[in-house]
Parts: sequence; C-alpha cells; structure tokens
Amino acid sequence: MAGLKPLLWAAMERYLQSALREDLHRKILLVTGPRQCGKTTLARMLVDDAAYFNYDLAEHRQLLAARAWDRRKALVIFDELHKMTGWKSWLKGTYDVEGIPPGLLVTGSANFAAFRKTGDSLAGRHFQFRLHPLDLREAVSYARMRPAEALSRLLTVGGFPEPFLNGSRRYYTRWRRSHIDLILKEDLRTLTAARDIQSIETMIEMLRTRVGSPVSANALAQDLQKSPNTIQSWLRWLESLYVVFKVVPYHRNIARALLKEPKYYFYDAGLVQGGPGVKLECVVACALLKEVQRRTDVEGEELELRYIRDKDGREVDFAVVEKHAPRHLIEVKWSDAEPSKNLRRFLPEVPLRRTQVVGELGEARSYPTGERIAPAQEFLARLDL
Repeated sequence: MAGLKPLLWAAMERYLQSALREDLHRKILLVTGPRQCGKTTLARMLVDDAAYFNYDLAEHRQLLAARAWDRRKALVIFDELHKMTGWKSWLKGTYDVEGIPPGLLVTGSANFAAFRKTGDSLAGRHFQFRLHPLDLREAVSYARMRPAEALSRLLTVGGFPEPFLNGSRRYYTRWRRSHIDLILKEDLRTLTAARDIQSIETMIEMLRTRVGSPVSANALAQDLQKSPNTIQSWLRWLESLYVVFKVVPYHRNIARALLKEPKYYFYDAGLVQGGPGVKLECVVACALLKEVQRRTDVEGEELELRYIRDKDGREVDFAVVEKHAPRHLIEVKWSDAEPSKNLRRFLPEVPLRRTQVVGELGEARSYPTGERIAPAQEFLARLDL
C-alpha cells in the first residue's frame, strides 16, 4: 500500500487475521470490503508463501484461464475474481477437483452476492468475511495509537489505512478524489449497466449532507429528476460497491419496518459533511457495523444494526438487534451529557442496555434508570455490544 508508514503497517495485525488463518485449510475464503481497506495486504500477511493473481491484469487472466499456478504454495490469492464471467463455476470446479491445499482465498471490492449471479453455487464450500477500514479499537490495539489521536483522525480523514496512517487532511482530500473516481469510473461501469456517472456523483454529494437522517428515494428522485426505481438501483449499487451502507428501522413487525426510510452512512467517515456530532455518528455507525459483521462472520451470531424512530420523529440512533430482538440501544451526541429521554422512551418494558455516546465527555456516568453515558473514546475502544 503506497503511502503507508512501512514499519507501522508491517507491525499491524488486522482484526480478521487469526480467524482467516484458522479457516485457511477448511474452506474457500471469500474476503470482501471497500477498495483500499487492506484486503490484499491482509491476504498476503496470512502466510509467507502465497501465489497472487489479479483479474484486472491481462497476463493474470491468461494464467487463470489455464489454471496455471504453483501448487506447492501454501495459499493462492485471487483478487477481483468476481469480474470473471462464471467465476463461481470456475472456482467451484477448481475446489471440487483439486481441493485444499493450497488454500484458496478470493478478495473483491464488491459484494459477491450482487454481481455475476449466474453459475453454480458455492454453498458448503466457502466462508465469507467482510473487512472494514480501521476503527478506533483497531487503531489503538494494532497501530499503537492513542485513543484521542485515533478519534481525531477518524473524524477528519476516515479509517481507510492509507490516509488514516498518513493523517494529513490535504493528503486525504487528494486520496479521496482518486478513490471515488476509481469506484465510479471503473468498478461501477464494469459491474453494472450504469451510464449516468455524473448524476450518481451528484447523488453521493447529496448523501454526504444527509448522513444520520432518513433518506427518501422519492425525494432524491425529485432532486435529480430521475425515477424512484433508478435511484433505488443506484443506492443498491453504491451499497454493493461498499461506498455506503444503510441502517433500516427496527420494528417488531419486520414487514412494516421495511416500509420505513433507511439511513445511509459512508464507510469513509471523512466524506461526511456537517458538524462534529454527525461526523461522530458516522464513526460510531462504522464501528458498530464492523463489530456486528465480525461477530456474524467469525462467531456465527445473528446480529443486525438498526435504528428506532416513531411517527412523531422521536429516534434512537442505533439498535443492536439479536434474532429480531433489540439488546442494546445507542444514542450519539457530541457534547450533551444529559441522558436522552428517547433511550428510556422506547421499549421501557424490555431489559436493554442503553448507552449514550458523547464526544466531549470526561468520565462515564450511569443512572438508576439504567442509562450509561460513555465518552466516545471509551465506547469505541471497547465496543461491548
């Protein structure tokens, strides 16, 4: 990864590393996540002896077509393989005929379930992992960074390893421009039928100012003079390419919940436009989703990230839900240390954890009614869901 501090990056062990090593000799490993969040670096760190193929390179495509690699290697890494037509059938055939070893690891910057749906299923043959950019806990644990500095960087330049470890806002601004261009002008055009890239760029700019608020596809359609169906397709593409993720509202009636408007957050928190409170909310959202998906992918838990909102507009920012039942309500504030009434208003009869995360707070406090007010640094460093 160009631009990283070499010694610091070499000393880091990513949070999925031990789980991937453990499963390396059991199944095909599929590792997805945003572009430049460290997937290839992580894959190369698993073993000292790996063969690497990138489907974007013409010479590698020829070798893959011939299935020509060194079988004495401990691991074979296939990068961006989902761009190959019939990649699932190709991979299934390789696994069924040759098995493991060598280990087979596929990385990609798109949700594998969203593209190239034709072909054989990999059911029973793979484990899937979703890699995220750095959060505060990973920065403190592995990058040996002080919590205050880590939080400041997350709020300013986001958690993608290259700009995060560089730390410069000016560097981040240049990196961000090339990062978005790569996704929209290469990945989006390669994997979808998208043609109106300029309008999609405009929609991204609009979403940057609406982080933390319910987003109406109809309203976006009116602003962009497109059909709501087109806007929904664009939003799904941005989700599948790990530009944004949506948090849908929780409701006891699951079907009813799906009718309510979702909130969208950026994997790159540095993209958020707004005050420190909304930036912090995005940082917390990224950390929560990362931990929810880690526990799902590694531990097999059934967790989801939702939010709660009633018809009067009263809201709790996040609800960690286990098997369709909330277990932790989380509200995010920048400086308000008084417990939000909404934390107690929703589901008062249910024994839930109720936490208010505050950016500017010296020490944690709790109340007889059950709410806990936690400094953002402390909450993000522990992420106890």
